[in-house]
Amino acid sequence: MNYNEILQAARTCMGPYCKACPVCDGKACRNTIPGPGSKGLGVTFQRNYQKWQELCVQMDTICDNRPADTSFDFFGAKLRLPVLAAPVGAMKMHYGDKYDDAAYNDLLVASCRSAGILACTGDGIDDGVMQGALQAIRAAQGCGVPTVKPWDRDTLFRKLEQIRKAEPLAVAMDIDAAGLPFLQHRTPPAGSKTVQELREIIAFAGKPFILKGIMTPAGARKAMEAGAAGIVVSNHGGRVLDQCPSTAEVLPAIADAVGGRMKIFVDGGIRTGLDVFKALALGADGVLIGRPFVTMVYGGGSEGVQVYADKLQNELQDAMQMCGVHSLEQISRDQIFRP
Repeated sequence: MNYNEILQAARTCMGPYCKACPVCDGKACRNTIPGPGSKGLGVTFQRNYQKWQELCVQMDTICDNRPADTSFDFFGAKLRLPVLAAPVGAMKMHYGDKYDDAAYNDLLVASCRSAGILACTGDGIDDGVMQGALQAIRAAQGCGVPTVKPWDRDTLFRKLEQIRKAEPLAVAMDIDAAGLPFLQHRTPPAGSKTVQELREIIAFAGKPFILKGIMTPAGARKAMEAGAAGIVVSNHGGRVLDQCPSTAEVLPAIADAVGGRMKIFVDGGIRTGLDVFKALALGADGVLIGRPFVTMVYGGGSEGVQVYADKLQNELQDAMQMCGVHSLEQISRDQIFRP
């Protein structure tokens, strides 16, 4: 199957909310929650996508004629691409009955490993969601990143203990999930964490810890103060707060604040290898991509993940070669056009 055939196949088994659009830009699903849309007016999802499209790159072909190396070091593990599949959960509620969370994570984790990239797995109120994700990661010899919600202390540390036993390459927390309704009204309360609370959490995790949901330089500095090994510049795909700036708009200032002292990932509206190139040029080390991987899994299973990874690599290599760079480390803001 090719990419378009996989999209067509996905349309037969996704829904009623996700339309497996030719371009996943947030327009057709807009403010559908349940579903893959974003909160309120639904503009943050669309803004995320649009701002990557508004960036232009600088072509320069007076350079060495040699292949572009897209390989990426993820805390000691060599990946084919600086790309991770983002954590996604509640599959049946948001995307359709073909997969529950356990089946989706089983397929995604194994398929991403085969494709030379990594999958981040999600979390849920049902303990079985995390347990199933960790089973998939163990089966992949730790090649995955379990992503825990910012639960109350007892729940969080109980889940972290389970995560430690799975020995993943890294651990993440989507601290921006503090805005999800099912977390906001729990007893005991879940949600935002202080720097001191995060220090304890990160120390207990015992693995490189990534904080997802950073949208300001101040937030990045607090993540560093807490001991995070990495951050994800993310507004949760627009699902937790309406009318946010896009991740592309805030990334450069956050990268400047971090100054190379921890890894920076970014998500939100990244769809192509050219988008990946732009993200790295603005200061990211790597990217997370969510909804498109869901479509690829629903439409093509493991083959869909491989086809999408191949597509991303081909597009990234093309952008690098046409902009005169041959490794990820050579990509810089010099490759972004500024009128």
